[in-house]
Amino acid sequence: MKKFIVVLVLLFAATVVFGQDMGKFPAGKWLDPNWDAIWEFSGGGVKILDSKTGDLHYNFAGQMKDLKASLSGIKPVVTFYCADTEKTYSFTFNPSNNDVELNIDRVGKPKYTVTMKQQ
Repeated sequence: MKKFIVVLVLLFAATVVFGQDMGKFPAGKWLDPNWDAIWEFSGGGVKILDSKTGDLHYNFAGQMKDLKASLSGIKPVVTFYCADTEKTYSFTFNPSNNDVELNIDRVGKPKYTVTMKQQ
């Protein structure tokens, strides 16, 4: 069973690394409870939506620079920089519970970190 989970994680990581050119994220939605914001990852890109109305807050299409995919232990990690927002975003996917840890490095401000639940 343990080998099966490791293989699944590696396949997931390979999907992240070699996925569609939209930004190499697994499809899905995760809630940032501090901002009532939904982070949506799809074949169409990465978007931030209002959790109550579904209104678009931000679309990262064409804005992701220095996109990198890696592994932290068995957890896939995706990072990119957005010049428009002047922030570096890091998403660490936890395959055991489907949570995503979001870390945002902001110029001149403290780092923002939150654990987001899949919706």
